[in-house]
Amino acid sequence: MEFRHTDVVKTVGLRNAEAAAERREGARGVVAPAAPTGEGHTREAVVQLLLEQGPVTATAIGERLGLSPAGVRRHLDALIESGEARATRSAPWQQKGRGRPAKQFQLTAAGRGRLGHAYDDLAGAAMRQLREIGGQAAITDFARKRVATIVAGIDRLAQHSPETTAAKAREIAEAFTDAGFAASTRKVGAGVQICQHHCPVSHVAEEFPELCAAELEAFRELLGTHVQRLATIANGDCACTTHVPLVVPATSETTTPEEDESDAAAQPATASRNDSGRSAE
Repeated sequence: MEFRHTDVVKTVGLRNAEAAAERREGARGVVAPAAPTGEGHTREAVVQLLLEQGPVTATAIGERLGLSPAGVRRHLDALIESGEARATRSAPWQQKGRGRPAKQFQLTAAGRGRLGHAYDDLAGAAMRQLREIGGQAAITDFARKRVATIVAGIDRLAQHSPETTAAKAREIAEAFTDAGFAASTRKVGAGVQICQHHCPVSHVAEEFPELCAAELEAFRELLGTHVQRLATIANGDCACTTHVPLVVPATSETTTPEEDESDAAAQPATASRNDSGRSAE
Protein backbone atom coordinates (compact mmCIF):
# COMPACT_ATOMS: atom_id res chain seq x y z
CA MET A 1 0.00 0.00 0.00
CA GLU A 2 1.36 3.41 -0.95
CA PHE A 3 2.09 5.65 2.03
CA ARG A 4 1.82 9.33 1.16
CA HIS A 5 2.84 12.48 3.00
CA THR A 6 -0.71 13.79 2.74
CA ASP A 7 -1.92 10.80 4.76
CA VAL A 8 0.44 11.77 7.57
CA VAL A 9 -0.81 15.35 7.51
CA LYS A 10 -4.44 14.23 7.62
CA THR A 11 -3.76 11.79 10.45
CA VAL A 12 -1.86 14.34 12.49
CA GLY A 13 -4.51 16.95 11.85
CA LEU A 14 -7.23 14.57 12.99
CA ARG A 15 -5.33 13.72 16.17
CA ASN A 16 -4.70 17.39 16.89
CA ALA A 17 -8.40 18.17 16.44
CA GLU A 18 -9.35 15.32 18.77
CA ALA A 19 -6.81 16.46 21.36
CA ALA A 20 -8.10 20.03 21.18
CA ALA A 21 -11.65 18.77 21.66
CA GLU A 22 -10.53 16.76 24.69
CA ARG A 23 -8.80 19.81 26.16
CA ARG A 24 -11.92 21.92 25.69
CA GLU A 25 -14.04 19.22 27.27
CA GLY A 26 -11.56 18.89 30.14
CA ALA A 27 -11.57 22.65 30.67
CA ARG A 28 -15.37 22.65 30.85
CA GLY A 29 -15.18 19.82 33.38
CA VAL A 30 -12.88 21.86 35.60
CA VAL A 31 -14.67 25.17 35.28
CA ALA A 32 -18.11 23.75 36.00
CA PRO A 33 -17.53 22.70 39.61
CA ALA A 34 -15.43 25.79 40.34
CA ALA A 35 -18.13 28.09 38.98
CA PRO A 36 -16.17 31.32 39.41
CA THR A 37 -19.13 33.38 40.58
CA GLY A 38 -16.79 35.44 42.77
CA GLU A 39 -13.16 36.05 43.58
CA GLY A 40 -13.23 33.53 46.41
CA HIS A 41 -14.53 30.66 44.29
CA THR A 42 -12.06 31.39 41.50
CA ARG A 43 -9.18 31.60 43.97
CA GLU A 44 -10.14 28.20 45.38
CA ALA A 45 -10.21 26.76 41.85
CA VAL A 46 -6.68 28.07 41.24
CA VAL A 47 -5.49 26.58 44.54
CA GLN A 48 -7.08 23.23 43.71
CA LEU A 49 -5.41 23.19 40.30
CA LEU A 50 -2.02 24.00 41.82
CA LEU A 51 -2.53 21.15 44.26
CA GLU A 52 -3.51 18.59 41.64
CA GLN A 53 -1.20 19.59 38.76
CA GLY A 54 1.51 21.83 40.18
CA PRO A 55 4.05 22.92 39.24
CA VAL A 56 2.01 24.44 36.41
CA THR A 57 2.39 27.54 34.23
CA ALA A 58 0.09 30.55 34.31
CA THR A 59 -0.87 29.83 30.71
CA ALA A 60 -1.99 26.32 31.61
CA ILE A 61 -4.01 27.64 34.55
CA GLY A 62 -5.79 30.11 32.29
CA GLU A 63 -6.56 27.44 29.72
CA ARG A 64 -7.91 24.98 32.26
CA LEU A 65 -10.04 27.47 34.17
CA GLY A 66 -11.04 29.75 31.31
CA LEU A 67 -9.35 32.79 32.87
CA SER A 68 -7.67 35.72 31.16
CA PRO A 69 -3.91 36.18 31.66
CA ALA A 70 -4.63 39.23 33.83
CA GLY A 71 -7.07 37.23 35.94
CA VAL A 72 -4.58 34.40 36.45
CA ARG A 73 -1.84 36.86 37.38
CA ARG A 74 -4.08 38.60 39.92
CA HIS A 75 -4.82 35.35 41.76
CA LEU A 76 -1.25 34.07 41.58
CA ASP A 77 0.16 37.36 42.87
CA ALA A 78 -2.25 37.27 45.81
CA LEU A 79 -1.32 33.67 46.65
CA ILE A 80 2.41 34.43 46.44
CA GLU A 81 2.03 37.54 48.58
CA SER A 82 0.20 35.53 51.28
CA GLY A 83 2.89 32.85 51.18
CA GLU A 84 0.52 30.18 49.86
CA ALA A 85 2.23 29.73 46.46
CA ARG A 86 5.65 30.18 44.92
CA ALA A 87 7.10 30.51 41.43
CA THR A 88 9.99 28.54 39.95
CA ARG A 89 11.58 28.34 36.51
CA SER A 90 10.81 25.34 34.32
CA ALA A 91 13.53 22.75 33.98
CA PRO A 92 15.36 22.74 30.60
CA TRP A 93 13.67 19.51 29.53
CA GLN A 94 10.27 21.09 30.17
CA GLN A 95 10.98 24.11 27.97
CA LYS A 96 9.08 24.28 24.69
CA GLY A 97 10.70 26.41 22.02
CA ARG A 98 13.23 29.15 22.51
CA GLY A 99 13.33 31.97 25.02
CA ARG A 100 13.45 32.15 28.78
CA PRO A 101 12.03 29.16 30.64
CA ALA A 102 8.41 29.76 31.64
CA LYS A 103 7.57 30.24 35.29
CA GLN A 104 5.78 27.41 37.02
CA PHE A 105 3.69 27.83 40.12
CA GLN A 106 3.04 25.46 43.00
CA LEU A 107 1.56 25.52 46.48
CA THR A 108 3.66 26.01 49.58
CA ALA A 109 3.01 24.19 52.86
CA ALA A 110 0.88 27.16 53.95
CA GLY A 111 -1.18 26.88 50.78
CA ARG A 112 -1.80 23.18 51.29
CA GLY A 113 -2.83 23.92 54.86
CA ARG A 114 -5.87 25.94 53.69
CA LEU A 115 -7.35 22.93 51.94
CA GLY A 116 -9.78 20.56 53.56
CA HIS A 117 -8.34 17.51 55.29
CA ALA A 118 -9.32 14.82 57.74
CA TYR A 119 -7.12 15.98 60.62
CA ASP A 120 -10.08 17.42 62.52
CA ASP A 121 -11.97 14.15 62.21
CA LEU A 122 -8.93 12.20 63.34
CA ALA A 123 -8.32 14.51 66.32
CA GLY A 124 -11.96 14.35 67.32
CA ALA A 125 -11.96 10.56 67.15
CA ALA A 126 -8.79 10.40 69.24
CA MET A 127 -10.27 12.73 71.87
CA ARG A 128 -13.46 10.68 72.10
CA GLN A 129 -11.39 7.53 72.54
CA LEU A 130 -9.32 9.22 75.23
CA ARG A 131 -12.48 10.19 77.10
CA GLU A 132 -13.81 6.65 76.83
CA ILE A 133 -10.61 5.21 78.25
CA GLY A 134 -9.68 7.80 80.87
CA GLY A 135 -12.89 9.70 81.50
CA GLN A 136 -13.35 13.45 81.67
CA ALA A 137 -10.25 13.87 83.82
CA ALA A 138 -8.11 12.57 80.97
CA ILE A 139 -9.52 15.19 78.57
CA THR A 140 -8.89 17.99 81.06
CA ASP A 141 -5.35 16.80 81.73
CA PHE A 142 -4.60 16.55 78.01
CA ALA A 143 -5.93 20.08 77.39
CA ARG A 144 -3.80 21.51 80.19
CA LYS A 145 -0.64 19.78 78.98
CA ARG A 146 -1.27 21.02 75.44
CA VAL A 147 -1.50 24.64 76.60
CA ALA A 148 1.50 24.19 78.89
CA THR A 149 3.53 23.26 75.82
CA ILE A 150 2.45 26.45 74.06
CA VAL A 151 3.35 28.77 76.96
CA ALA A 152 6.46 26.87 78.06
CA GLY A 153 9.16 29.35 79.03
CA ILE A 154 6.78 32.14 80.02
CA ASP A 155 7.15 33.04 83.71
CA ARG A 156 4.24 34.04 85.88
CA LEU A 157 3.84 37.80 86.24
CA ALA A 158 5.79 38.80 89.36
CA GLN A 159 4.58 42.34 89.90
CA HIS A 160 1.35 43.90 88.69
CA SER A 161 1.22 47.27 86.98
CA PRO A 162 -0.52 48.38 83.80
CA GLU A 163 2.78 48.24 81.93
CA THR A 164 3.94 44.81 83.17
CA THR A 165 0.50 43.27 82.72
CA ALA A 166 0.25 44.54 79.14
CA ALA A 167 3.78 43.27 78.42
CA LYS A 168 2.95 39.82 79.81
CA ALA A 169 -0.22 39.70 77.70
CA ARG A 170 1.88 40.47 74.61
CA GLU A 171 4.30 37.69 75.55
CA ILE A 172 1.42 35.24 75.80
CA ALA A 173 0.03 36.41 72.44
CA GLU A 174 3.42 35.90 70.79
CA ALA A 175 3.60 32.34 72.11
CA PHE A 176 0.14 31.58 70.73
CA THR A 177 1.05 33.16 67.40
CA ASP A 178 4.02 30.80 67.17
CA ALA A 179 1.54 27.95 67.75
CA GLY A 180 -0.61 29.06 64.81
CA PHE A 181 -3.25 31.18 66.57
CA ALA A 182 -2.40 34.54 64.92
CA ALA A 183 -2.75 36.29 68.26
CA SER A 184 -2.36 39.97 69.11
CA THR A 185 -3.17 42.39 71.92
CA ARG A 186 -4.82 45.79 72.09
CA LYS A 187 -5.83 48.17 74.85
CA VAL A 188 -9.55 48.55 75.39
CA GLY A 189 -10.87 50.75 78.19
CA ALA A 190 -9.26 49.81 81.50
CA GLY A 191 -7.81 46.60 80.20
CA VAL A 192 -6.02 44.82 77.39
CA GLN A 193 -7.48 42.16 75.14
CA ILE A 194 -5.71 39.06 73.89
CA CYS A 195 -7.22 38.34 70.47
CA GLN A 196 -6.64 35.00 68.75
CA HIS A 197 -7.68 35.59 65.15
CA HIS A 198 -7.29 31.94 64.17
CA CYS A 199 -7.79 28.65 65.99
CA PRO A 200 -6.13 25.53 64.53
CA VAL A 201 -8.36 23.29 66.67
CA SER A 202 -11.65 25.19 66.49
CA HIS A 203 -13.66 22.28 65.09
CA VAL A 204 -12.44 19.95 67.83
CA ALA A 205 -12.96 22.64 70.47
CA GLU A 206 -16.63 22.83 69.50
CA GLU A 207 -17.02 19.31 70.90
CA PHE A 208 -14.37 19.60 73.61
CA PRO A 209 -14.61 23.02 75.31
CA GLU A 210 -11.95 21.81 77.75
CA LEU A 211 -9.41 23.01 75.17
CA CYS A 212 -10.68 26.59 75.49
CA ALA A 213 -11.04 26.32 79.26
CA ALA A 214 -7.40 25.23 79.60
CA GLU A 215 -6.25 28.30 77.66
CA LEU A 216 -8.22 30.60 79.95
CA GLU A 217 -6.82 28.81 83.01
CA ALA A 218 -3.27 29.31 81.70
CA PHE A 219 -3.93 33.03 81.09
CA ARG A 220 -5.12 33.44 84.68
CA GLU A 221 -2.16 31.55 86.08
CA LEU A 222 0.46 33.48 84.09
CA LEU A 223 -1.12 36.89 84.62
CA GLY A 224 -2.03 36.26 88.26
CA THR A 225 -5.42 37.89 87.89
CA HIS A 226 -8.98 37.22 86.87
CA VAL A 227 -9.44 37.27 83.07
CA GLN A 228 -12.65 36.95 81.13
CA ARG A 229 -13.25 35.20 77.83
CA LEU A 230 -15.52 37.42 75.73
CA ALA A 231 -15.77 35.36 72.56
CA THR A 232 -14.47 32.16 70.94
CA ILE A 233 -14.15 30.96 67.37
CA ALA A 234 -15.53 27.59 68.50
CA ASN A 235 -18.79 29.36 69.40
CA GLY A 236 -19.02 30.99 65.99
CA ASP A 237 -17.30 34.31 66.75
CA CYS A 238 -14.70 35.74 64.41
CA ALA A 239 -11.96 35.68 67.07
CA CYS A 240 -11.19 34.33 70.51
CA THR A 241 -11.09 37.42 72.70
CA THR A 242 -9.95 37.49 76.34
CA HIS A 243 -10.16 40.61 78.50
CA VAL A 244 -7.32 41.25 80.97
CA PRO A 245 -7.77 44.08 83.51
CA LEU A 246 -4.73 46.34 83.79
CA VAL A 247 -5.63 47.48 87.31
CA VAL A 248 -5.53 44.44 89.57
CA PRO A 249 -7.36 44.52 92.91
CA ALA A 250 -5.28 43.49 95.92
CA THR A 251 -7.54 40.46 96.51
CA SER A 252 -7.61 39.34 92.87
CA GLU A 253 -5.94 36.02 93.58
CA THR A 254 -8.74 34.99 95.94
CA THR A 255 -11.79 36.35 94.17
CA THR A 256 -15.17 34.90 95.06
CA PRO A 257 -17.85 34.00 92.51
CA GLU A 258 -19.69 37.20 93.50
CA GLU A 259 -16.57 39.24 92.76
CA ASP A 260 -16.15 37.44 89.43
CA GLU A 261 -19.67 38.49 88.43
CA SER A 262 -18.85 42.05 89.47
CA ASP A 263 -15.72 42.00 87.32
CA ALA A 264 -17.72 40.74 84.35
CA ALA A 265 -20.24 43.55 84.77
CA ALA A 266 -17.42 46.10 84.88
CA GLN A 267 -16.05 45.15 81.46
CA PRO A 268 -16.26 47.91 78.82
CA ALA A 269 -19.49 47.80 76.85
CA THR A 270 -17.53 48.07 73.60
CA ALA A 271 -16.05 44.60 74.16
CA SER A 272 -19.24 42.59 73.79
CA ARG A 273 -19.53 39.00 72.62
CA ASN A 274 -21.47 39.97 69.54
CA ASP A 275 -18.55 41.79 67.94
CA SER A 276 -15.90 39.48 69.43
CA GLY A 277 -14.23 42.42 71.10
CA ARG A 278 -13.38 44.01 67.76
CA SER A 279 -15.15 47.30 68.42
CA ALA A 280 -11.86 49.04 69.14
CA GLU A 281 -10.66 48.45 65.60
